Amino acid sequence: MADDYLVRIGRLIRDARQHRGWTQSQLAEALGTSQSAVNRIERGNQNISLEMIARIGEALDSEIVSLGYAGPMHLRVVGGRRLSGAIDVKTSKNACVALLCASLLNQGRTVLRRVARIEEVYRLLEVLGSIGVRTRWINDGVDLEIVPPAELDLAAIDADAARRTRSIIMFLGPLLHRMDHFKLPYAGGCDLGTRTVEPHMIALRRFGLDIAATEGQYHARVDRSVSPDRPIVLTERGDTVTENALLAAARHDGITVIRNASSNYMVQDLCFFLEALGVKVDGIGTTTLTVHGVPTIDVDVDYSPSEDPVEAMSLVAAAVVTESELTVRRVPIEFLEIELAVLEEMGLDHDRTPEYFADNGRTRLVDLTVRPSKLEAPIDKIHPMPFPGLNIDNVPFFAAIAAVAQGKTLIHDWVYDNRAIYLTDLNRLGGRLQLLDPHRVLVEGPTRWRAAEMMCPPALRPAVVVLLAMMAAEGTSVLRNVYVINRGYEDLAERLNSIGAQIEIFRDI
Repeated sequence: MADDYLVRIGRLIRDARQHRGWTQSQLAEALGTSQSAVNRIERGNQNISLEMIARIGEALDSEIVSLGYAGPMHLRVVGGRRLSGAIDVKTSKNACVALLCASLLNQGRTVLRRVARIEEVYRLLEVLGSIGVRTRWINDGVDLEIVPPAELDLAAIDADAARRTRSIIMFLGPLLHRMDHFKLPYAGGCDLGTRTVEPHMIALRRFGLDIAATEGQYHARVDRSVSPDRPIVLTERGDTVTENALLAAARHDGITVIRNASSNYMVQDLCFFLEALGVKVDGIGTTTLTVHGVPTIDVDVDYSPSEDPVEAMSLVAAAVVTESELTVRRVPIEFLEIELAVLEEMGLDHDRTPEYFADNGRTRLVDLTVRPSKLEAPIDKIHPMPFPGLNIDNVPFFAAIAAVAQGKTLIHDWVYDNRAIYLTDLNRLGGRLQLLDPHRVLVEGPTRWRAAEMMCPPALRPAVVVLLAMMAAEGTSVLRNVYVINRGYEDLAERLNSIGAQIEIFRDI
């Protein structure tokens, strides 16, 4: 009966593909798989998940095979299992979205290697496609090719996709060089409280950009007579603020000095990419960047973004919380040294290989092996600082780690208005977390995790923290509506399953 079911599903997929006029290779490219895999699916010779059926339905725009796609995605987690083996860190989500925005600077062909196939990237690709940029997955769906049109059609922008990502704000820097006036939808993304865009406006005004925010849109006008006549001092050492200033400076015909700049991992990757475009950037890795802009960029460029330190921290936390021995490969160590120093203080047993370079030739990587450890709460509070301090996006993972340590840990997330509140969702799984105020939470361990069914928090990192706790809890948990996780992680459930987790993806039908 099961084999007959697979054959019938395969025929439906074949008919839908042929109706669209696609070859098996074209469908394989859209799915990021191989032609032979599509052939096996269509012949009924390969097990196929509801999630894959949903993806095929979306790719083929076919209601016949998209029965499970309308409902949100959920995860069913059988916890209490030990992880083992090794897992590679994927490329940086935040670097990839910055590079997609930066591709608008280039009139030539841009190829980005090993791009993270995540919802945040998909939303930006939808926006780029709607304004005339041609994008396609190449090399079996691993790499991304981007070719811009001579003129962008901002009037046709996919506003729904744009509103579902905060990254749309980084279109401002490139677009101010391409048109004198334009409109963009308000930026969206995680629900992390009010995060003002004013620092972006302060930096970009120095390039003649004036913004009026009305009716759900940014109305932008550019005064070509205005250009930076002195160093730009950022009022906030933010990552996206720095990136926007870099994108504006890249095609400014002159030298721009940016002070109080972020030197975080995604900013460094953007600087390396700008250098590949022919833009000289002095001071990479420091808080003062000097950009030697060029008015026209028309080159064919091939660039490999580096690995994601926040994903690396996620995987380390997964090993710690589940008391597992796990090797995390391709860890960008420069951006995880403070976190590892704190974990060493807490008693983490681990070792690392000698350093080697990422594919960009600049970022230093190691392979990191974590072993089950008896952890003690740190003496000092856990709090983020701009790089080279503890990364703001890694703070939530310490809530799960502190929950399995002996003692009380104070976590102070001073950047976001309410992300600490979402960490208290761990109490549904047996945690003992006390919210002191919207920015501070006190975590008491060790924790005897218990299974639960709950909605996914609306913020990316706290959502993953809840998933990790479910992996440690004996019994079966359900995490509902995990779109926010898919914004930042590629095939996270499947990858965790490859190292011993038991996570099932399902949808409401």
